[in-house]
Amino acid sequence: MKKANLPSNHILLGPALQRYFCQYLIGQRNLSPQTIISYRDAFKLLIRFLEQRRGKKAESLCVTDLDAPCILAFLDDLERRRGNSIRSRNVRLATIRSFIRHAASAEPLLLPVAQCLLAIPVKRFEHAIVGYLTREQMQSLLDAPDAETKVGLRDRVLLMLMYNTGARVSEITALRISDLCLESGGSVRIHGKGRKQRSVPLWQQTLRLLRQWLKQMDASPEKPLLPNARGNSMTRAGVAQRLRRAVTIAVTRDPSLRKLRISPHMIRHTTAMHLLQSGVDLSVIAMWLGHERIQTTHQYLQADLESKKEALASLKSPRLPRSRRAVAKPLMQFLEGL
Repeated sequence: MKKANLPSNHILLGPALQRYFCQYLIGQRNLSPQTIISYRDAFKLLIRFLEQRRGKKAESLCVTDLDAPCILAFLDDLERRRGNSIRSRNVRLATIRSFIRHAASAEPLLLPVAQCLLAIPVKRFEHAIVGYLTREQMQSLLDAPDAETKVGLRDRVLLMLMYNTGARVSEITALRISDLCLESGGSVRIHGKGRKQRSVPLWQQTLRLLRQWLKQMDASPEKPLLPNARGNSMTRAGVAQRLRRAVTIAVTRDPSLRKLRISPHMIRHTTAMHLLQSGVDLSVIAMWLGHERIQTTHQYLQADLESKKEALASLKSPRLPRSRRAVAKPLMQFLEGL
């Protein structure tokens, strides 16, 4: 006898999420581990929010608990309480939309819920000019860790690799010793987004620092290149914490750093801007950073004020006739001309 379908308000969230991750994201789409972690973190935040809002334990939550008012409240909570940017808010919304599409395709009774969630618009935001450090500021940051200690040496290697490669935090923390090539000029293999790999050349200073670092640790090929205190790969939070410590020290030498909100991603922007200012072509910078589309790299061209000044200097300005004396205008004409 065929089992009757459960009412939509009895379709548990847990099993639906398990099918979404195991069968769809991993089994069908074969997404990278970094992407799976991003999706996972979004639902961990959402489930904690739902437990408080609905007064239920995670195991008792149903898919219909993800109604539009609740999701809107969750998105507002991300911005107000957790301080997430609008961009991060939109990423979380995209994750929830992806899940509800999959759940509704398996359970048509969920279509009304899915329609309401899919109708939630992404939030528009201003695209700020890319922030980056000057060469002097970046040098102050690199000089901050005490390389005479093991932790300090690791932190200097971390900052030097981030600046040399322009890698994302997830790419830096995923590096293994086997990803290094210390011969033939030196390079590092980076495992980027979408399972794409790229090789980035290393400065001689970076190579010397890496050789010094490898003498301090177990150099087995599959070991993390930048381990934490427990010997595991550093986490995003760990990288951010060590960067904050370096900034605290660097501020005493370079007070201009005090005004900046320095993040690991700002160092990635710094690498791109310094490459651009050194005359490197945008297409090369796109490959260096692992951008899928060169349009993404154009943001650095827009942020480079010095290049704009040089372009303006090369353009001969027109001559304008000088008025002998300013002619007084009536008050209303003056105001309308503002």
